[in-house]
Amino acid sequence: MRVLGVDPGLTRCGVGIVDGGTGRQVSCVGVHVVRTPADADLAVRLRQVADAVEEWLDVYQPDAVAIERVFSQQNVRTAMGTAQASGVVALSAARRSLPVGFHTPSEVKAAVTGSGRADKQQVTAMVTRLLRLPERPKPADAADALALAVCHIWREPMRARLAEAERRATDLAKAHKARLAAARAQRNGAARQSAAPRRGGT
Repeated sequence: MRVLGVDPGLTRCGVGIVDGGTGRQVSCVGVHVVRTPADADLAVRLRQVADAVEEWLDVYQPDAVAIERVFSQQNVRTAMGTAQASGVVALSAARRSLPVGFHTPSEVKAAVTGSGRADKQQVTAMVTRLLRLPERPKPADAADALALAVCHIWREPMRARLAEAERRATDLAKAHKARLAAARAQRNGAARQSAAPRRGGT
């Protein structure tokens, strides 16, 4: 599986491509940070993010896109910008019919470091180690993008299996209810037939 991880943002948007091999083997294909000027119009900045992400989608042809899920922040303006950039990335992926996975920061930290409370330095150190990079990716947005891709590669197969198991369990439950309803209707029909008065002949 090849995944494009995106740490969304307007000022800095991290993008990273990771390939997943057998088991838990992962390798870095590329990483970059898209920057937009803070004094530019919002629409222009979003277009620049979209153009950069679409170029990476076209060049690297990932199988899926992993985006950090926006969570509540004290800085509302920052949260809004992050959400808008996230939406642009998801739209670009949807136009190519690519599956999109959203992962919370704690999910990414837990997947990469084993602790949902790890700090950015710990995440960066583990990403560098897991991907066998010659040096730590900078800034932190780059490391976060790679961490998102790794998280998706490791978590999505399990999530897909759980979803499939839940779907099968739901189908089995529906089929069982249908059989019970049919059996109940058959018993009620037989009971009504046996209780009906018989007409005698002369």
